[in-house]
Amino acid sequence: QVQLQQSGPGLVKPSQTLSLSCINLGGSITSRNYWWTWVRQPPGKGLEWIGRMSYSGFDDYSTTLKSRASISRDTSKSQFTLQLTSLTPEDAATYYCARFYDYGWGNHRYDSWGQGTQVTVSS
Repeated sequence: QVQLQQSGPGLVKPSQTLSLSCINLGGSITSRNYWWTWVRQPPGKGLEWIGRMSYSGFDDYSTTLKSRASISRDTSKSQFTLQLTSLTPEDAATYYCARFYDYGWGNHRYDSWGQGTQVTVSS
C-alpha cells in the first residue's frame, strides 16, 4: 500500500534553494503508469501544480516554474526530490508530494498524498 512521507525544511531564506523529499514507504516508484508529482498551495489560494516525474524517469514542469524547479529520484530508496531555486516570499506555501495513475488519453487519478510541508520564506 502506497504511503508517501515528506521531509524537508519549513523555513528557507530568500534566494536560497528549497529541497523537499518524498519517500514511498509502500514500495517502488518505478511501477508502470504511475507518476510522482509535486504541488503546492499558497495561503488562501488553490493548488498549484509544480511538476512530475514518471515511473521511467521522464519529468516535466509547470511553465511558470520550469526555470526554477527540478525533480530527481533515487529508485533504490523509492524517493523523489523537488528542488526549487531562487526562492522569494511568493513561494511560501504548503508543498505536497502525490502520486497519480495514468490511464492514458489525458485521464489520470490521484490516489495518494504526502502529509504536506509548510514552507515559509523569510530571512
